[in-house]
Amino acid sequence: MAGYKGEYIAEKIMKLYEISADDVFRLYGCLKELSEYHNCVSENFKGAYPSRPYEKTIEIFKYALEEGYSRIAVIEENGDIAGFCKADINGEYGKLDYLIVLEKYRGRGFGNKLMDWVMNCFKGNSVKRVEVKVIYGNEAVHLYEKYGFKINAQLLWCNMD
Repeated sequence: MAGYKGEYIAEKIMKLYEISADDVFRLYGCLKELSEYHNCVSENFKGAYPSRPYEKTIEIFKYALEEGYSRIAVIEENGDIAGFCKADINGEYGKLDYLIVLEKYRGRGFGNKLMDWVMNCFKGNSVKRVEVKVIYGNEAVHLYEKYGFKINAQLLWCNMD
């Protein structure tokens, strides 16, 4: 095609995979953005996040992976982490402990891909009941409801300042 001056469209490559304890440090940016998001949407506790230093959370993640009671998957686009999901498994009980998709990647199905991964993870480990905590005001609750989650209880906090 001599003289063609068309537009080059780069193909974006998405990859979802589980990480090891040695790779949890890569989640720091996601944890930071999650705290910022929670501070923005939380109706009653703006500024309360993170509840512990990011380094401590990374340390907890590393230990949980080393001990085998957690699994973490990341989703990447062109080698950049777009989000992650952490599943805790204790016999028949599971906890969807974290699920974050960075803002610039939202609305493109990454949350669904992480949810598919975590639900298959729970099914593959014969988990019968799964819990997830969602910050009041977080619109992601609709994603969880789409996968069958329903409100079971309300957790109330009181700051004793």
